[in-house]
Amino acid sequence: MRKILVIIEKGTDGLFSAYTPETKSTVLNGQGTTVEEAMNNMKESMQEVIELYQETEQEVPDELQEPIEFEYKYDIPSVFNHFDEINLTTFSRKIGINPSLLRQYKNGLAYASKKQAEKIKKGLHELGKQLSSTQL
Repeated sequence: MRKILVIIEKGTDGLFSAYTPETKSTVLNGQGTTVEEAMNNMKESMQEVIELYQETEQEVPDELQEPIEFEYKYDIPSVFNHFDEINLTTFSRKIGINPSLLRQYKNGLAYASKKQAEKIKKGLHELGKQLSSTQL
């Protein structure tokens, strides 16, 4: 399975962008008012590129042939937009960040230092582990 890195970021215009900085044949990109919309737009872009290769009877580059697995890297506003199920107040207290400050990070009003971003990432990974080991 081919892996393609997708960067998800919130722009200064308030739109979310999804793009592939490491693809060699083309940079795939998409935008939307939500992370989900930007991701879907980027995937549509990929399909259009593949169709163009096929219509012009060119070989589709290996990196764009299925099966493809997307690996997502988010900025802080994007991760909390995409996973809006996460209660910011509870999560911020659990990881030791002021809830108001985390809201500012989410809304792009303040930017997390490398240390703060690492604390958020570690908290998200821990939450993921806990959810993964939960049985019902």
